Amino acid sequence: METLTLVTLIAIGAYLVNSQQQRRRIALLGSHLGHYQIEKLMENLTEGYLRCLGEDDAERRAQIWGLLDSTEAKLSAQFDSFAAEFAQVGEKEARVSKLPLSLPFVQQLLPAATFDLREAFALHARGIAGVMRNEAQRSPKAKAYMMSAELFLMQHSCHWYCKSKAVASARLMARHKTSHAQVLDAVSPETRKAYAALTGQ
Repeated sequence: METLTLVTLIAIGAYLVNSQQQRRRIALLGSHLGHYQIEKLMENLTEGYLRCLGEDDAERRAQIWGLLDSTEAKLSAQFDSFAAEFAQVGEKEARVSKLPLSLPFVQQLLPAATFDLREAFALHARGIAGVMRNEAQRSPKAKAYMMSAELFLMQHSCHWYCKSKAVASARLMARHKTSHAQVLDAVSPETRKAYAALTGQ
């Protein structure tokens, strides 16, 4: 009975510490994201892509693509600034556990099982900018598909940092009906390679 009580107390303590650490990470990320309109621009883009793909009139569709190009450029510029700002965060605060579930003190006790969110945001910034420039001359539809994947993967990294990989993947599926593996298949080859090297995914 004493053993059960001890295990229960340890589990409750770990849960409370883990929750506190998660709240700190959420507050830290939010304090930086709050300076930008990244989430709103993402929403405008995804809604615009859907509207454009459902437009039958070719001239009207071309006009919408033009407006979306401008939104992509704004989002890319804002994310570049955000990534540069977040790069000033200390390494200790920027470590992300590679484990599927969130456990307290993993960043301190198992640093080899973590990655640096500052590097993740830098690669997301490069990925978004690369798709926006469209040097590969992808069709508007293919470009929109890849940009959506780049943005979803970036959003996944944010949720992974704040909670855990499992929670981030569940949110990705709930919000966008897309799995983490599907998103990785759809991003640019450059992003996929850099992401795999950083996270081991």
